[in-house]
Amino acid sequence: LSGSLSEPPPQCADCGADDPSWASLNRGVLVCTDCCFVHRNLGRYISQIKSLKKSHWESGQLDLIKLLHRSGSNRIWEHALTQSQFVNTVKKPIASDPVFPTKEIFIKAKYVDQAYTIRQGKDDGPINIEDLNRQLWSCVRAPHVDTTLRLLVLGADPNYADHEKHNTPLHVAAKEGQLLQVELLAIYGASPVMKNLAGQTPSQVAKSEGHHELSNRLTELSFEITNRLSLYLSGKKPEHNRGQNFLIPDLVGKDREELRSIRQSLQLLPNEQFEKIAQDVYDEVDRRETVAAWESTREKEAKHLANEQCVA
Repeated sequence: LSGSLSEPPPQCADCGADDPSWASLNRGVLVCTDCCFVHRNLGRYISQIKSLKKSHWESGQLDLIKLLHRSGSNRIWEHALTQSQFVNTVKKPIASDPVFPTKEIFIKAKYVDQAYTIRQGKDDGPINIEDLNRQLWSCVRAPHVDTTLRLLVLGADPNYADHEKHNTPLHVAAKEGQLLQVELLAIYGASPVMKNLAGQTPSQVAKSEGHHELSNRLTELSFEITNRLSLYLSGKKPEHNRGQNFLIPDLVGKDREELRSIRQSLQLLPNEQFEKIAQDVYDEVDRRETVAAWESTREKEAKHLANEQCVA
């Protein structure tokens, strides 16, 4: 993560500490171990935390977060700190400040309350969601992920479909071969299985344009939950480009018999309830992987936090 000769090395988005070793996916920022401790307590729907060194990363995801951080994504979350009402009342923490209460108070205000987040200007009039959606739809043609993040934060719908051909931003990004735009849209909930008027998914659009690696990545995103579970249980993911979409662990003997009735019960659940269970399992896997990454770095980087309680 060292910067080039023309770029300063990265600093924590929340306190300015050098060499941050964690990332918040949905915020597009890098954070230090101290600030990560607070982020973990916020929950993944506020901040999706991953270790830069210990977590599994898709190459596009990691490139995206690095680029967003370099491009000033933090200005989105601290936009108001330059305004007069905050300049003299809010002091951003520095690296040497204590985690509790100084950094915790600031981080919660920044991400939970969004007290400093960019807003529509007073002179801009009321937010026109349709206009934001059209801007997003157009923006993802090009590699300007910093603009895309700003539009999503302002309220643009990642699943907006144009009225003529029903193409979503994912279809547009797929057509133009914009991998990092695809990764960002997916983080913000864009559906990779939505079809346009021609009956094509974003993966099919990418393939038809010759973007085969991007097409494969979009297919992977269509199986995000099951892929994550497969990787957690077996250390492997299905090879979607070979038509393998699921990896089912082999069960033999006693384990197989015990699980048969459980599987039958799950098959009887309504789709909505089954999806909720699947999402809960996914969240638990994410939590366990984050805990494992945290524990492996705590002795080196966070001994002073060893006795603090983290409920995330």
